[in-house]
Amino acid sequence: MPFDRSNATTVLSWARTAEEREAWASIRGKADVSIFDRWHADDGVHPFAFLVGDRLLGYGEVWEDPDEHESELARLIVDPKMRGRGVGRRMVELLSERARALGYDDVWVRVVPSNDPAIKAYSAAGFVRTTPEDESSFNEGQPREYVWMRLES
Repeated sequence: MPFDRSNATTVLSWARTAEEREAWASIRGKADVSIFDRWHADDGVHPFAFLVGDRLLGYGEVWEDPDEHESELARLIVDPKMRGRGVGRRMVELLSERARALGYDDVWVRVVPSNDPAIKAYSAAGFVRTTPEDESSFNEGQPREYVWMRLES
């Protein structure tokens, strides 16, 4: 379902350390809920909440890139109490369906190389790592190195 800003404080609390905030959303230092306003200001950013019943379990975004005719899943995070239970994989599947419903067959993710749980969740949802050559090219100009993965058709 679309993200409700009233859940912003909860989502921010899930990235508990500076390292987690940096790996999740390139947040350096502390952040407040106004960061969501900046993130969501772009028309091509679609934020979603993952709920089971009334319980918020995750957050993620679909970014549109009409020039490249592709989309990217971004800023996915799962409630720490629910990690390791398949919630992330299911969120990735649902967000991928959303991206394809927007008309994008090419769906990408980028993840910090040390984030093994995220890489496993993306792999379990059908994403495969791109070639080393493409990855090197995609990382040019990025603030850090990423693992780039594409949803298999």
